[in-house]
Amino acid sequence: MNTKFSLLPILLFSFIFSNAQDRITGSSFATRSEVLAQNGMVATSHPLATQIGLDILKKGGNAVDAAIAINAALGLMEPTGCGIGGDLFAIVWDGKTKKLYGLNASGRSPKTLSIDFFEKQGMEKIPSHGPLPVSVPGAVDGWFELHQKFGTKSMAEILAPAIDYAQKGFPLTELIAWYMQRTVPFFESKGFPNIKDTYKNQNGGKLPDEGELYKNEYLANTYKKIAEGGRDAFYEGQIAQTIVNFIQEQGGFLSADDLASHKSEWVEPVSINYRGYDVWELPPNGQGIAALQMLKILEGYDFSDIEFGSAEHLHLFTEAKKLAFEDRAKYYADMDFAKVPVKQLLSDDYANARRELIGERAGTYKAGEISAGETIYMTVADNEGTMVSLIQSNYRGMGSGMAPSKLGFMLQDRGELFSLKRGQANSLEPGKRPFHTIIPAFVSKDGKPFISFGVMGGDFQPMGHSQIVMNLIDFGMNLQEAGDAPRWDHTGGASPTGQTTTNTGLIRVESGIPYPTVRGLMDRGHKIGIARGIYGGYQAILWDEENKVYHGASESRKDGQAAGY
Repeated sequence: MNTKFSLLPILLFSFIFSNAQDRITGSSFATRSEVLAQNGMVATSHPLATQIGLDILKKGGNAVDAAIAINAALGLMEPTGCGIGGDLFAIVWDGKTKKLYGLNASGRSPKTLSIDFFEKQGMEKIPSHGPLPVSVPGAVDGWFELHQKFGTKSMAEILAPAIDYAQKGFPLTELIAWYMQRTVPFFESKGFPNIKDTYKNQNGGKLPDEGELYKNEYLANTYKKIAEGGRDAFYEGQIAQTIVNFIQEQGGFLSADDLASHKSEWVEPVSINYRGYDVWELPPNGQGIAALQMLKILEGYDFSDIEFGSAEHLHLFTEAKKLAFEDRAKYYADMDFAKVPVKQLLSDDYANARRELIGERAGTYKAGEISAGETIYMTVADNEGTMVSLIQSNYRGMGSGMAPSKLGFMLQDRGELFSLKRGQANSLEPGKRPFHTIIPAFVSKDGKPFISFGVMGGDFQPMGHSQIVMNLIDFGMNLQEAGDAPRWDHTGGASPTGQTTTNTGLIRVESGIPYPTVRGLMDRGHKIGIARGIYGGYQAILWDEENKVYHGASESRKDGQAAGY
């Protein structure tokens, strides 16, 4: 199929009808105004979860209390993207100490699993589903680390709203109903145990449609045990034993020791200065510094003379992405096992040298990708100035397909992201954290908090972060416009899992990207495509220091809501 010509009718049609609303103010692509409030702000991917966060703040809880409560609710309300079977990362600006803190709450591989096992089985890649990609779930430990350092409300109070919704039920949104109708039957078709019991039998034997009530009493009981027994109730008690017994029965390697010995890690966020603004990410094993590398390269171009969404804009952006993702594949890994030259990768000299490789036409590189995945991102700010940027996921939507009996959640499949090629930074080793796609972000200016934000979506996330930062700083958009602006994605870039080919990759564009841009990219040798559901989901909070007002924004592509008081 000739991509250049076969997509033209579709692209032309979509571009003509890309804007469906006529707003009086703001950019034509904006879906609404920013949300403004003085006392607190919450932005999540689900309106009910947003209201839970607001309630916590109004009752005297702080941003961290609210973030944990929201995450617990989303594990119930969006099981297609997150849950306590997965991992968590967070950046917290503490209003009291006026300092940024980073939390890596990602789990490790089983201590008894090595590349030897896969080689004996003749396997060149870790499976995407089943017991073998299951790594230790880190989210619950992350909750308690956050709570111990910053929390004020009891965990019983914090988890109470999610428990109540799990017992009584809540109406499924259009998007989550759509995802569940496609993912749950997939796991059933694989013959994985407990899927029907976990997701259907508690709801009359079927998956609810949009607007119908969904319950999960198993998850309510699990949350009650966590609220009463703390972190150890999950990692050392009956819950842990149920997880271990189930995974080992299925042929997996997760052990009681793997769970009991798990610990989150407080890490120093890393940053680059982009045109006077400090952009913060967490260091590997996540991919956050890829966004920083991209921005460092792009800072060398004067975008005051380059139009947003133009062929020149997308070309330079894509070439910077290719270069950053080559480094991502080579270096990014668990820094307890691999030496990652973070300082060098973010240096001016290195960015200058990489920028010199960008020409007028599309470059070639070793290509391979991971997955779009599904994730939730949230951000919360309170009346003491604390701002939380938190992201949480099971990977590949609901996760591995491994749902331990009567616990109400599915375990993640992050272990799939290890490479089975020996000697690489991200090669599988016992007790190692895998390369991670989920990344929270933060922006400060002159040492003061400015924006807490994130963009969901697997490989897309560094691209999404970079696009948001450029929209705000280079193109002068407000917080909502920056998220509503049309996006683009580039598939390819050398993969941390070790799978590679050689080609120029594919730029996939949203309908708001004009056809002259598409034509200009083709003239530069880029291949162009379209896709749905790959452009992430965005939430953000901005602090206006001068007026002492929070600005909130949420994702028009999903079910999100920003609200304040």
